[in-house]
Amino acid sequence: MYTNKPVILASQSPRRKQLLEQAGIPFEVKVVATEEIYPPGLDIPEIPVYIAREKAAAVRSLCAPDDIIIAADTVVVLGETIIGKPKNREDAIAILSRLSGREHQVITGVVIQQGDQETAFSKITSVHFKPLTPEQITYYVDHFEPFDKAGAYAIQEWIGAVGIDSINGCFYNVMGLPVSRVVEELLALTGS
Repeated sequence: MYTNKPVILASQSPRRKQLLEQAGIPFEVKVVATEEIYPPGLDIPEIPVYIAREKAAAVRSLCAPDDIIIAADTVVVLGETIIGKPKNREDAIAILSRLSGREHQVITGVVIQQGDQETAFSKITSVHFKPLTPEQITYYVDHFEPFDKAGAYAIQEWIGAVGIDSINGCFYNVMGLPVSRVVEELLALTGS
């Protein structure tokens, strides 16, 4: 629908796969493990773009020259602090306790490459959790095990339904891919 060129998703995220499928974009997954590190001094919205670019570069050698590579990375930011994926159960509980009753930003950086062409952007969504009880936090962590998720939660799971009272921006960005913007950029890239 969007392109007759092969699309490569440089991510194993089930949520990103689901969102591309929902958008009707045929793709295949190719992933090479990369460290999610970045140079000091980057502005926070540039950090997930930098990491996404590294993910795209890591799979480039596995792709044909005219393949379109989509890579993304999501970070959760509270104040000026980036909150990564929890290390364990206790860390997940601590992270959600910090987010409870507060607003934070979810920033997804996306890099789309084809040959020597590149489009890169970050999308910011503000999310506000209502105050969560310790029992709610423990229930969520124990039943949903959000250890592979930035900020220790997934908006589409139980915690999003009962704990989030407002979002300002793209819901799908919080899931890990601002899919409407990705579609827009794919159309611009391919001239479709």
